[in-house]
Amino acid sequence: MGTLTPAPEENPERRARILDELRVHPDTGADLAGRDSGWTGGGEFEQLSAEELDTTARAILSRSVEQLAEAQELLWASDTYALLVVFQAMDAAGKDSTIKHVMSGVNPQGVQVVSFKQPSSEELDHTFLWRTWKAVPERGRIGIFNRSHYEEVVALRVHPEWLDKQKLPSGDHGPGFWADRYDDINAFEHHLVRNGTQVVKFFLHVSPAEQKRRFMKRLDNPDKLWKFNAADVTERARWDEYMQAYEDAITATSTAWAPWYVIPADHKHVMQAMTAAVIVDTIQSLDLRWPTVSDREQQQNATARHALGVEPASMT
Repeated sequence: MGTLTPAPEENPERRARILDELRVHPDTGADLAGRDSGWTGGGEFEQLSAEELDTTARAILSRSVEQLAEAQELLWASDTYALLVVFQAMDAAGKDSTIKHVMSGVNPQGVQVVSFKQPSSEELDHTFLWRTWKAVPERGRIGIFNRSHYEEVVALRVHPEWLDKQKLPSGDHGPGFWADRYDDINAFEHHLVRNGTQVVKFFLHVSPAEQKRRFMKRLDNPDKLWKFNAADVTERARWDEYMQAYEDAITATSTAWAPWYVIPADHKHVMQAMTAAVIVDTIQSLDLRWPTVSDREQQQNATARHALGVEPASMT
């Protein structure tokens, strides 16, 4: 096998360009149909072979994981902000693996992952955002939503019959109903950001062909059969409906304070590298500072240092 071409080095300008292209700006639509789920970052990345691309993505991911570990420690120490990371995607897009790899270097004590399943009877007796409120991370921590409150304007839009379980007052569930839910979500997220919880949202954009390939791979591997749900194939038949629901939701809720990033998901390591870079940049944008030590505390530290220095040899 020949020698691999050296992987392109990261530079701030290229990084900023890529992240800007991934972001859904408030004055534009999500344009999911116009976004390539196999996009690898453009520029020199397009010239790499599959093997070179994988090597490069892994290297960038590794650097970002190290940066995220440092950023998380500063987030924890400053105890001023929290970070809420939202993941939404079609089945088999890679939410679980992305969370696993991107968060592989952080301190588990500072991270909480919440996977939203079908709502309980108690949750159905409250407003649709109630269970989300309860799961928001405390200051200093990173909270990850593996699926989220956006199921309320995506899955339920594709399946409006599920709204019956929410015991809502009678009324029309047409476009105005969903627009009101977008407004509720925007207000909820704006409140979080104003009070120190930064919000960043990812849609992992996988193609139908790649989803099928991953489904077949699971079915062909006895150790992965537990991850397959036959109902996912039923939902796959409604792909266009889901894409329209995501298009509308992302367009309506990608705000200056809580942006959406559409991450190409056909290449898993590229997807993970891009996601990690966004999270690192989001924390770094908070301009956090290490806690300062007061004069009194410095004096106490000096006293403690002296005490340690004169301890009897039997204690060391």
